[in-house]
Amino acid sequence: MFIDQVRVHLRSGNGGAGAVSFRRVGRRPRGKPAGGSGGRGGSVVVAVDEGMSTLVDFRRRPHRAAGSGSHGASDLRHGRQGDDLMVPVPAGTMVIDDEERLVADLVSAGQQVTVLEGGRGGRGNAALVSVANRAPSFCEQGEYGTEAWFTLEMKLVADAALIGFPNAGKSTLISRVSAARPKIADYPFTTLVPNLGVVMIDDRSFVMADVPGLVEGAAEGRGLGHEFLRHCERARVLVFLLDPSLLQELSPERQYEVLERELRHHDPDLADRPRVVAVTKRDLSVESPVTTALLEVAPDLIEISSVAGQGLDDLVHRIADAVDRAERTTEQGKGYVLHRPLGPTFEVDRVDGVWVVNGRAAERAVALNDLTQSDAALLASRRLSRLGVDDSLRRAGAREGDEVRIGDLVFEYSEPDVG
Repeated sequence: MFIDQVRVHLRSGNGGAGAVSFRRVGRRPRGKPAGGSGGRGGSVVVAVDEGMSTLVDFRRRPHRAAGSGSHGASDLRHGRQGDDLMVPVPAGTMVIDDEERLVADLVSAGQQVTVLEGGRGGRGNAALVSVANRAPSFCEQGEYGTEAWFTLEMKLVADAALIGFPNAGKSTLISRVSAARPKIADYPFTTLVPNLGVVMIDDRSFVMADVPGLVEGAAEGRGLGHEFLRHCERARVLVFLLDPSLLQELSPERQYEVLERELRHHDPDLADRPRVVAVTKRDLSVESPVTTALLEVAPDLIEISSVAGQGLDDLVHRIADAVDRAERTTEQGKGYVLHRPLGPTFEVDRVDGVWVVNGRAAERAVALNDLTQSDAALLASRRLSRLGVDDSLRRAGAREGDEVRIGDLVFEYSEPDVG
């Protein structure tokens, strides 16, 4: 089954908690701090898999999670890091977040991007030793991982895309010039999914895509065209196949006009893409269907018959030459596009009478510490103060005794001492 768009829920791993432990030394009652730190949680990495051609696996299993880090232990034993979650996708897959922002555009083998970082492991008391506290009796908790919904959208990465009306002979052509074996029958809409084939000519090769047939109004969603027009976007060259058997309904020149309009409506850049034009099914008629009007819009067109093999070598050479001349529409050397908007460290809002502080840094300051212990609570308070949370709450109008929520923690606001 060919699936080119799915929604997936991904979650990175939690960090492991640190440990509180002391190594007995001589007659010292508590000894030296020896609590190990927790392991970092696994991250979520989306990577191109050359063996994949569809996103169907995500339909069956849309929820995926990385491994969590293990906890630290005594005698400076640190926790194991959680296993990263590798999410394999076909080349040409875009990763889009829940706010419809492009996170990554992976177009070729070897490209990958980390979309969710694993939670940081909590430090054990051995790592919390400071000048002010030589024997801390507390540790940090592991940081929770993050989770999010993403849309994976695949656009075929082909050098040349075959475009035409239903039953124009696209599948027959690709089966004759490559090893692709699409479904072929003498009725419209036989091809319901795109097909890819590698075409070899002389010492050159290129990838050809057979895109399901378009109808007038495809760019507005009529028929299946809107779903498949995006598979033309990465093609370097567009190959228009005009069907003379539709002469009673649509002349070849009218087909050309409709295809041009649908491409321009879907994406104006497609209308300017290099193209090769061919009139198919030359074996069905003694008289040529090529008119003066058609030659005016496509002076270099070629007549072919995929069934009889007529004109195929010439067509393939023309496509290969056009592919060689055309510039790539995707920047293969760039790797991937990564969009990470830079926002404030935290934000303060008033929700139903409660001051809510949102932001990873602020939430981390409270989540990593066991606030039931006074030393850990003091450390968290200092971190929040350094971030400017106290000042922001005061400027926003928070008063003594107001409720404040940071992450899962709710506490009363206390105005900081001045002087």
